Amino acid sequence: MGFFKESGATTSSRNIARLQALIWVLIYGGLLTLVLGVFTRRSAGPLGWSLMVAGALVAAVGVVLIYVRSRLKEDR
Repeated sequence: MGFFKESGATTSSRNIARLQALIWVLIYGGLLTLVLGVFTRRSAGPLGWSLMVAGALVAAVGVVLIYVRSRLKEDR
């Protein structure tokens, strides 16, 4: 008896592996862009803020995809 109902959909192992790779690329790429924006902000303010916001959004998408991945079932 869980809070969420079970999803009947299943996903192949290949698609799950691709999703996991995409998740980590988004998280690490977003964090790298965020840090680059922090250091760029000193010399070019608007560019730095843009990089920081874009990096934070990309990393947040990666975190949301971790939740999506946890809800998928794998074909066996």
